[in-house]
Amino acid sequence: MHSLRIKGIKASELEVAVPRPEGKTNDKKALGFSGDRKKRMAPGKGSFVTKFILLELTNQRDLQLPLFFLFLGKYMLTVLASLGLIILIALNSQLHTPMYFFLFNLSFIGLCYSSVLTPKILINFTSKKNIISYLGILFLIWGCMTQLYFFCFFVISECYVLTSMAYDRYVAICNPLLYNIAMSPKVCSSLMLASYLMAFSGAMAHTGCMLRLTFCDANTINHYFCDIHPLLQLSCTSTFINELVVFFMAGINIIVPSIAIFVSYGLIFCNIFHIISKEGRSKALSTCSSHIIAVSLFFGSMSFMYLKPSSAGSVDDRRISSVFYTNVVSMMNPLIYSFRNKDVKTALRKSISGIQF
Repeated sequence: MHSLRIKGIKASELEVAVPRPEGKTNDKKALGFSGDRKKRMAPGKGSFVTKFILLELTNQRDLQLPLFFLFLGKYMLTVLASLGLIILIALNSQLHTPMYFFLFNLSFIGLCYSSVLTPKILINFTSKKNIISYLGILFLIWGCMTQLYFFCFFVISECYVLTSMAYDRYVAICNPLLYNIAMSPKVCSSLMLASYLMAFSGAMAHTGCMLRLTFCDANTINHYFCDIHPLLQLSCTSTFINELVVFFMAGINIIVPSIAIFVSYGLIFCNIFHIISKEGRSKALSTCSSHIIAVSLFFGSMSFMYLKPSSAGSVDDRRISSVFYTNVVSMMNPLIYSFRNKDVKTALRKSISGIQF
């Protein structure tokens, strides 16, 4: 094959001189295919962040150790009280009634969502950098999205369990003759199944919408756990859909149960005022007082957190409010229902007296 020459220039030399077509290049950096960007894109759909940094409850270093022991004591008390109540209800046949069936589930839920958050908070008190991964190891260990999912699941579950307990009290006081039919085991199981299904759908909606967001360079969450609003503030893409989902799901999971509870107790109080004897009134009120306290603490703090846009209100106010429903309420529920309930105290005495040392 003859070698090509144009005015003494070889073909190999000519190839260098010919310009490449405009818009085409082999420069990987120019096309955005650098190894660094590929690495940053790994965690999720469009997310550049592989881990987040959580803030501490307080910036005062001298309070870290006292807070560690405070939260540790609270967590141990929550675990012991919740497990004790669960075991007590399971082992005592006189507590196998609809009210204690719901209380069994309420204690289990409180124990679970306290365990989702508190161990990580305790670790953060003793570590220099409060780091949490984007997804976690196998989507199970200390991932931010994992924590968000299970937190939403158990909190929404509690909303509907408290609603079911209000309905149980309404039937017991207003329609006592129909109680065994209206609150049959099939009805109670259906109410609990519906509660967990609503929790599953709500948690999937929140977590799925969060996974579609892009988190760029900012990775410091202005909170002590992975909550919805602090995560939305870090997104470098539009959070309009997420804000709508939060408001819509909060409307369903907070407002609807709240209305159901208010209606139930409105009918209960109307019925109580028609009771002639003072002893009958006090007995009816005593059966509701524990539930009213639990509902007020839980729904009050939840409404303050989620029924307003993420831009409204101070983050510190949200943080204080979240301490109530993530730590205080889960600890108070088993204590309130134990100390204010004669059946539980009687069953506890029998169980203790039956133990042979």
